[in-house]
Amino acid sequence: MTDYSLVCSQLSSLLEGSRRPLSAMANCAALLWQSLEDLNWAGFYLLSGDTLCLGPFQGKPACTEIRVGRGVCGTCVRTGEIQVVPDVHQFPGHIACDSASRSEIVLPLRAGDRLVGVMDIDSPSLNRFSEADRLGLEELCAILMTEADWDRGLI
Repeated sequence: MTDYSLVCSQLSSLLEGSRRPLSAMANCAALLWQSLEDLNWAGFYLLSGDTLCLGPFQGKPACTEIRVGRGVCGTCVRTGEIQVVPDVHQFPGHIACDSASRSEIVLPLRAGDRLVGVMDIDSPSLNRFSEADRLGLEELCAILMTEADWDRGLI
């Protein structure tokens, strides 16, 4: 089981002294990859108009653009709600960037009242993401969005 209080503390330390969103997301993706077990992708998509564009990540190459409303990430943006998908093959319109993915969690990223993208994490196992993961990752996103200066642009 992941110690999210430790992971959140580590992210806060990593972000200390640098408020650049792109750097913050890159370090967050690396921290997720290192700290969570049983993943095959961890990273970010950034919102540009009606399209999510690939941001910093760890894992295999990924889809570079996802339209809002499509797949789990696009659904997260459309609804503004966290998406926990126990079996991606049962999710209508799932986009298979990696055919090994079986479950997924996607969290919206908000800078104030503005949605700027999503955190996307995939696993090759069914039912990988629990309520503890949901709550821990939600706190991690809150730290990321608070510590980084989203008004300055990405870099």
